Amino acid sequence: MHVHAGPVHAHSHDGHHHGDGQGGHAPHGSGQGASGRHDHGPGHSHAPANFDKAFAIGISLNATFVLVEALYGYRANSLALVADAGHNLGDVLGLVLAWAGSTLARRRPTTRRTYGLRRFSILASLGNAGLLLVSVGAIAVEAVQRVGRPGEIATGTVMVVATIGILINGGTALLFARGRAGDINIRGAYLHMLGDAAISAGVVLAALVISITGFAWLDPVSSLVIAAFILWSSWQLALDSFNLAVDAVPRGIDPTAVRARLLALNEVTDVHYLHIWALSTTEVALTAHLVRPCEGGEDAVLNSANEALRHDFGIGHATLQFERGQQRLPCQQHTPARAAAIEPG
Repeated sequence: MHVHAGPVHAHSHDGHHHGDGQGGHAPHGSGQGASGRHDHGPGHSHAPANFDKAFAIGISLNATFVLVEALYGYRANSLALVADAGHNLGDVLGLVLAWAGSTLARRRPTTRRTYGLRRFSILASLGNAGLLLVSVGAIAVEAVQRVGRPGEIATGTVMVVATIGILINGGTALLFARGRAGDINIRGAYLHMLGDAAISAGVVLAALVISITGFAWLDPVSSLVIAAFILWSSWQLALDSFNLAVDAVPRGIDPTAVRARLLALNEVTDVHYLHIWALSTTEVALTAHLVRPCEGGEDAVLNSANEALRHDFGIGHATLQFERGQQRLPCQQHTPARAAAIEPG
């Protein structure tokens, strides 16, 4: 226990390393003398899951398929197949980027990088979204140029190759399915592969229709449909990744609800300097000042706050600072009703 002039500090960082004690704190109030105490609770965090095997399998299969698809797309004179190969190449690069982000996020913290390289997973998801959007533009430009001059297409070859693509991309997507809900970086890899499977299915359908009707213009038109699908499926990923990169509150967490939950803690009269941001694609941090005029009972409040933040909002890195306000009052003992109110539901 430290004693110093200034507000009361209380930290729970899930057992992770800390820096010099300045970063991450909101500005201190003035003129509020109180004893200071630091508490490091046990905390809770979601360590990045290990998808190394999934990445290795996915990258190997898709890199091989890109070469096969591009070769046979060129021979079959199918822009849709070549466009799909180009998109798959972007996805291979995206998988490599996502793997790098996932791997670096597991690196141990150092005295200089006190949170390790967790935020690289956010940069990886942002880069993945950027690759998707670039592929949309490239496919759309080529498709528009080909609409007026479609050539003869070897539809049988196109359907066989695209069907193989459905199996490879669909199978790779399943490798990342279990991690898509809790990690935006893994969700990016999952969406890449799932989108590719859907695109390959569209190529098969277009080739089938062309073989029946002879409408070769359907090939570049189907490429435009593919581009629109990629744009639709990747837009939310791009938006979420950008928001995490600029320290916005992660989607799915309501700051108003978090503030209300902290206000429900025993003897807490106000909450300010509330900040919530993502440390990585799987971990969320929070800092806040809790105004609590009474003295004593901080341990119980900290335990309740940490448990509520973890249980209700998935926030595992909390830095909470107590302030006395203008009055210093003795804390009352928790009544059964009050204690029940602060327990997580």
